[in-house]
Amino acid sequence: MLDATNRSGGTATAPPRASAAQLTAVVPAAVSSAGLTARCARFLLSPWSRLSLLVVLLASAASTMLLLEPQNLLTDGLPPQLGGAAAVVAYAVAYGVCTVAFVPRPILNLAAGALFGSQWGLGAALGGTVLGAGLAFCLGRALGQDALRPLLRGRWLKAADNQLSRHGFRSMLAARLFPGVPFAASNYCAAVSRMGLLSFLLATGLGSVPNTAAYVVAGARASTPTSPAFLIALACITVPGLLGAVVAWRKRHRLRAR
Repeated sequence: MLDATNRSGGTATAPPRASAAQLTAVVPAAVSSAGLTARCARFLLSPWSRLSLLVVLLASAASTMLLLEPQNLLTDGLPPQLGGAAAVVAYAVAYGVCTVAFVPRPILNLAAGALFGSQWGLGAALGGTVLGAGLAFCLGRALGQDALRPLLRGRWLKAADNQLSRHGFRSMLAARLFPGVPFAASNYCAAVSRMGLLSFLLATGLGSVPNTAAYVVAGARASTPTSPAFLIALACITVPGLLGAVVAWRKRHRLRAR
């Protein structure tokens, strides 16, 4: 039988084999690269990295809103190319994004009434309210819950967390109905708790109806400030606000007395 030399008609040269020293040099390099990638992934997915990302996103959104000045809708109106149901849907989406960026809801509710009237304005405002609350809840749950839950050590923080976790729908419904509770703060507090998303959205939609309707009607009737509808809406805004301030003042003094 012919060997490799005879088959080729001459001298055959075997391919060089990697030495043991070269192999031992390549393997640690690959292991080191994989370890570095794993460490970077753990760092980027760590609770505090995600919380930092949430803070950056919210700060960027708030800065963008300051530059865009959405309150100009009250004077300039919607772009002329938008109209009908498309305008209502577009406003609801913009409303939700604006609430995530900390734009005050009263301004958005007044603008909804001024732009679309009482009925369509209420629909747009409520849709935007639920959308914005859902966006904030999902962002807080995904990026902030793991980092913030270990910090719930105080008695009041634990009590609030237990209330939201065990009685989420009832607690959030009360927070939406009670005037003076910051919208963004209640969204992120619910996100840090173990409250379910569906209960949160239902409570937000139902609890936001009275206050939202009052602002929307006031915006729709702002051109006739002496009309009964405007005066009733103004009373529905002012009276609960005063009652909320009195309750908060009394609770503050009770806590100081303790």
